[in-house]
Amino acid sequence: QVQLVESGGGLVQAGGSLRLSCAASGRAFNRYGMGWFRQASGKEREFVAAISSNGGTTYYTNSVKGRFAISRDNAKNMVSLQMNSLKPEDTAVYYCAAGLVGRPTLLQSISTYEYWGSGTQVTVSS
Repeated sequence: QVQLVESGGGLVQAGGSLRLSCAASGRAFNRYGMGWFRQASGKEREFVAAISSNGGTTYYTNSVKGRFAISRDNAKNMVSLQMNSLKPEDTAVYYCAAGLVGRPTLLQSISTYEYWGSGTQVTVSS
């Protein structure tokens, strides 16, 4: 069992930055691949970024490449998402998720994830 709690959301102007954090509790955090997803109002939840259990592999959706960076600290049971050059279309509730996978490429699929946080709101004003 893994419990996830996100923090760091808020209101920011376009072009600004935010850093989201996800604190994990439970055993064997370093076995889990971690992902960030987002869900805008009226839309389906979508993949944003993911990182493999050892931090060696990362994935990003095309719309955030070069602007967002995912990282993890297994000693602290934390995963972070640094978001730069934010755009109004980045506005959404952002969710942290954890899943056990044999192939890191599966981290891009929402069905991979077993555990989810409750989300943190990110609002980017124009």
